[in-house]
Amino acid sequence: MRKNYSRGRLDRADSAVDPVGQFAQWLDAAVQSGIPEPNAMTLATCSPQSRPSTRIVLLKDFGPTGLTWFTNYESRKGAELAANPHAALQFHWVELERVVRIEGTVDIIPAQESDAYYLTRPLQSRIGAWASPQSSQISGRSVLVANAAAYAAKYLLNPPRPPHWGGYRLQPDYWEFWQGRESRLHDRIAYRKLADGKWEKVRLAP
Repeated sequence: MRKNYSRGRLDRADSAVDPVGQFAQWLDAAVQSGIPEPNAMTLATCSPQSRPSTRIVLLKDFGPTGLTWFTNYESRKGAELAANPHAALQFHWVELERVVRIEGTVDIIPAQESDAYYLTRPLQSRIGAWASPQSSQISGRSVLVANAAAYAAKYLLNPPRPPHWGGYRLQPDYWEFWQGRESRLHDRIAYRKLADGKWEKVRLAP
């Protein structure tokens, strides 16, 4: 299975000075194109035994300080990030023939930020954060249904944010933007963070 890529190009001279600006342009293009869940990204973490794992999470905020998502701190990814804060993210916008790769270190965001975001979630999603012991083995879906019913009865319309649920922020030191091109001669522009905090922009061979 193979296709030829011909939708766009990415030149070093035309790309943004900093990676956040370039990412903002590409994310906006993905949103405007109407592709499903343009904020879906693969999160890669690694266990203390150097065993990698990946899963899809949803980007909820980004800026000069990093990229933010929300999840269960007691999940597998949470345990791996607690042991090893180095992680990687990847966006793959198939319809635009584009990939963005980001590497850096991850921190838990301040509690007040997680509280604020939690309150914006639909009620069922807020209850779901309580109901699911994420990554734990369960006997069946009935466990989740029973947990959801119990927490819904307990908290009614105002469930507080669970202490085991909140946000993470990856602070990048490396970004890479990939644009598919003809004959597998793809465009790759990378940004590397220097010791002074500035970004070095380079072109990579495909």
